[in-house]
Amino acid sequence: MAEIKKEKKNTHEYSRKGRPSGNTRSSAGDEKRYANRRQGSETKPSPSRCPVSKKCGACQMIDVPYDKQLGKKHKHLKELLEPFCRVESFVGMESPEHYRCKVHAVFTHDRKGNPLSGIYREGSHEVVPVESCLLEDQKADAIIASIRGMLRSFKIKTFDEDNGYGLLRHVLIRIGKHTGEIMVVLVTVSPIFPSKNNFVKALLKEHPEITTIVLNVNDKQTSMILGDKEKPIYGPGFIYDICCGMKFKISPKSFYQVNPIQQEVLYRTAIEMAQLKGNETAMDCYSGVGTIGIIMSPHVKEVISVELNKDAVKDAIANARINEVKNVTFYQNDATEFMQQMAASGDSVDIVFMDPPRSGSTPEFIDAVKAISPKKVIYISCSPDSLARDLAIFEKKGYKAERAVPVDMFPFTRGIETVVLLTKTTDKEV
Repeated sequence: MAEIKKEKKNTHEYSRKGRPSGNTRSSAGDEKRYANRRQGSETKPSPSRCPVSKKCGACQMIDVPYDKQLGKKHKHLKELLEPFCRVESFVGMESPEHYRCKVHAVFTHDRKGNPLSGIYREGSHEVVPVESCLLEDQKADAIIASIRGMLRSFKIKTFDEDNGYGLLRHVLIRIGKHTGEIMVVLVTVSPIFPSKNNFVKALLKEHPEITTIVLNVNDKQTSMILGDKEKPIYGPGFIYDICCGMKFKISPKSFYQVNPIQQEVLYRTAIEMAQLKGNETAMDCYSGVGTIGIIMSPHVKEVISVELNKDAVKDAIANARINEVKNVTFYQNDATEFMQQMAASGDSVDIVFMDPPRSGSTPEFIDAVKAISPKKVIYISCSPDSLARDLAIFEKKGYKAERAVPVDMFPFTRGIETVVLLTKTTDKEV
């Protein structure tokens, strides 16, 4: 049985945007329900749509009607952004359930050794068993259930965080919504997987639609899901998906929005908001695997794409090649430093697209944007609080927010994605 090693270095799965609550897999909300006392009797609260709603902290609005969810989010966003610009109507989903095409399950066992899979209870490492989730792709949940059911017959032990023994830690499923391709990632503490070929054969018999299976080794004492080492044990080790007519390669660690339907809405909204004429030089900051830059490329003269993570840059270059895009140049660099270097060389761009992490941007980054003097900035935000903070800084630097369009990327949660158009009003600081 494999024993876990102490972590020697920081290992992480590349991600600019995590789930709003911080959980990696969820299946319910944490809405408080109160019993009302009437005429001396207590009324029982109505049951939640999800059996683990009180244990899972990721889906805070699982029992709130969808239109009311959007209303609450819009009110919150409006309160924060009203000092800066008009907040337009929320762009919601027609079918807001089962939208997550990236699904993670923690594997453990009960006292009798029976395999369990689910999520971490909010704020802890206690696993809450989950059979299915209203947010997750149903095929992903079915594959996870099949793997859980196969473990005993293959004598595969689940990992025990307390004593460091066991083999299987996590299962990650990634699905190409528009291609139908499916990736299964088995995260283990050892590269040795007993009866590997027979296990793969049995899983494919249950789910022949699986495109590839990857064995990822995470033998560190860490809360991160994926380790550094991985190899495909079936198929190519990656899948493809389509977004806005462009094809994207998705590997286990690739950043790709968990809600591909709303991802298209989000990026189309950003490009339409920019009112591009075709002769612009655009900069794509925090560019990840190049999604926005590549989708934008037919609408501009040139795209300068800047991303610090080297693996993401490699994926971005591959994605540009797949789509035969010739007018995007990728740089592995810190976006702030890169723009400072551009300004020192006397270079400028017409428009900046920025999609920062949840923490938002920095004053240094915004200073660097001002230094290259774009006429417009398109800010894609996943945190209303950091967005409001940054808009105030932009305003002092001579950039005014004109309009904001919220897109519901994370139904049943408090998460809010917003696209904001800023235009240059002056070269002087206010």
